[in-house]
Amino acid sequence: MESLSEQKRNNESFLRNQFHSENRFGFPLVRKQDIDLRGIVLKPVSDIKPNDKSNNGNVGVHFFVDDYRFTKYFDHYEKYINLLKQYKFVLTPDFSLYADMPIWRQIESVGKNRWCGAYWQSKGIQVIPTISWSLYSSYEFCFKGVEKYGIVAIGMIGAKKSKLRFLRGYDRMLEELSPNKIICLGTPFHEMEGNIFSFDYCNSRKIGGKQ
Repeated sequence: MESLSEQKRNNESFLRNQFHSENRFGFPLVRKQDIDLRGIVLKPVSDIKPNDKSNNGNVGVHFFVDDYRFTKYFDHYEKYINLLKQYKFVLTPDFSLYADMPIWRQIESVGKNRWCGAYWQSKGIQVIPTISWSLYSSYEFCFKGVEKYGIVAIGMIGAKKSKLRFLRGYDRMLEELSPNKIICLGTPFHEMEGNIFSFDYCNSRKIGGKQ
C-alpha cells in the first residue's frame, strides 16, 4: 500500500504529466482548432460567472488581466470546467512573462499556459493559445507547445514601451507558428503582418480585422 507521501508524489494534480509533449521542456501541445471569429466578442475572465445571461453563444474568454485574478484556474483546474464551457472558446491564461523575471519563472509561466490549454481541450472546450515573449532569450521556449498553422492570441499591454522588442518577438512568432489568424487585444502596430482580428481592449466588445 502506498504511503501518504507516495500518493501525493504520484498524484496527477502534482505531476501534471498526463499530456503529450513534442518539446524538450515538456510543455503539453495545444492543438489548433478551426474557430469562426466573425461576430465574436471577448470577455475578460474576471467578469465571467455561472449562468451568464449575457452569453449569446458568440463570446470568447480572455485572460489579459492581472495574474492573481486567474491563478485559480490552474491551481484548482477541475472546479471551473463547467464555468468555461458556457462560452464559444477560451484563450489560454496569459501568465506573466516579464523580462526581469528569471528564466525558470518564465518557463513556468509558459508551461502553465500550455497545460491549461491541453487540459481544457481534453474536456471538450475550444481553445486558442495565447502567445507572449520577453527578451530574445525567451524565444527558445515561448513558442513551444503550440501546433502550427492555427489561431493564436496576443496582447498589446506594454508593447508601446518597448515597440522594437515587441515587433521582433512578433515576427519570430510568425516564423515559428505560421498562424492563419491572430486575435489581438489592443491596437496593433501598422508594421504587424498577418490575418489580424483586433479587439478593443478597454471594453473587450469590438471586433475588427484586416484580412
